[in-house]
Amino acid sequence: MENKVVVEKEVDMIPLMSPYKMGNFELSHRVVLAPLTRQRSYGNIPQPHAILYYSQRSTKGGLLIGEATVISETGIGYKDVPGIWTKEQVKAWKPIVDAVHAKGGIFFCQIWHVGRVSNKDFQPNGQDPVSCTNKLLIPQIPYDGLDEHFTPPRRLTTDEIPQIVNEFRLAARNEIEAGFDGVEIHGAHGYLID
Repeated sequence: MENKVVVEKEVDMIPLMSPYKMGNFELSHRVVLAPLTRQRSYGNIPQPHAILYYSQRSTKGGLLIGEATVISETGIGYKDVPGIWTKEQVKAWKPIVDAVHAKGGIFFCQIWHVGRVSNKDFQPNGQDPVSCTNKLLIPQIPYDGLDEHFTPPRRLTTDEIPQIVNEFRLAARNEIEAGFDGVEIHGAHGYLID
């Protein structure tokens, strides 16, 4: 009995295991599944195996930030990443989100547009990727399926910027329709910003 009391006091002293109020959410602990790039969404459609993956990492009151999810066809820069711009993609995300919620988890989805971190092979009609700059990005490590260099991007015109902003807005709406609890926007690292 005495050992049990000691263990409980130790848990209370571990900040990672203490509750946290994050806006409207009551987290039961501070351990968060960070966003990642899994590359297992064939045809940019989330797959049923993601139900098991995310539900295994769910805890009651725990926060999960899902894998980087592309906002549009022009935002793709990696093979087999999930999207959120079509109704089919939204429908595919729903059972994944439901599985996290069934375990009591809180699920945010990370949305992104990779900008110049792309190759024309991933772009509609083989066009050049779009970015805020026309500067070529040289990868430090070759990426499987791409040449040693990314395709030189085309600089967005001022008139095109609202379209990208609207794609982020529509992706956020689609994520809410899919049942996610929140949206995390990934846009750093010089993808769209130079």
